[in-house]
Amino acid sequence: MKTYSCLGDWSLSEGEYSLSAIQPSHIERIRQWRNDQMDILRQTKTISSTEQRDYFTNHIWPSMILPTPPNILLSYFYKGKLIGYGGLVHISWRDLRAEVSFLLEPTRSKDQKIYTANFSHYLNLIKRLAFNQLGFHRLFTETFDTRPQHIFTLEKSGFKQEGVMKDHIIINGEYTNSILHGCLNHYER
Repeated sequence: MKTYSCLGDWSLSEGEYSLSAIQPSHIERIRQWRNDQMDILRQTKTISSTEQRDYFTNHIWPSMILPTPPNILLSYFYKGKLIGYGGLVHISWRDLRAEVSFLLEPTRSKDQKIYTANFSHYLNLIKRLAFNQLGFHRLFTETFDTRPQHIFTLEKSGFKQEGVMKDHIIINGEYTNSILHGCLNHYER
């Protein structure tokens, strides 16, 4: 089983939800989920199986042994079933900050009640990992304004809106704003 050296033999749970280091057996499903939901991601083209495998082989698996990896990608489970993935990306270990990444399996994403519950638990877990386990000071997100429920859930979970990038990206031929949120460590060391 693969794990990040900075986390050791680690997994985190909250009720029936849990996070653990991403595994090779998960990356094909994640690739499909990403390709199915490109309109909510910064991804601009479909990813092939070969591209996915090469990315993990060349970037993610080797970085797991580093004491300060640039990204920490995690698999997200409900009742032991893989339902999503995410992690801490664009990590600045010097500044103790990271961007929060999250993607839920497409069927679960379509039901706003399920999405909100799953995302809320994920945010609780990722904040525990970042603030309590890794000692980070700040988390941040970028969300397209086409996702009001996602933004509502972020704000309900303690993330504060910090800015708007006007007409930042084109989605379905229309300029769309990106909303920036941040969350500071209130579990100070």
